[in-house]
Amino acid sequence: MIMFIDDHRGEHGVEAICKVLPIAPSTYHHHQAVLREPSRASLRAQRDADLSLKIASCWAASGKRYGAVKVWYDLVAQAKVHHDRISKPQS
Repeated sequence: MIMFIDDHRGEHGVEAICKVLPIAPSTYHHHQAVLREPSRASLRAQRDADLSLKIASCWAASGKRYGAVKVWYDLVAQAKVHHDRISKPQS
């Protein structure tokens, strides 16, 4: 929806589009503010972004062969994340 609003905001305006779509204008404006300045994201969102980078790095280091379970074990073994921070994948 954010991309749709970006594409059409010049023609109709953000508020008019948000009246039709199930999204509040404040949600759109917050998303844009976070894109401009990532430090405005919540702490949880910032930690999630950091964790995503660690997961991608671990997966790339395995030659893109590891699945979710091995990535989980690898991250916990390297003490890059606490075992409670990411849930163990269900087999």
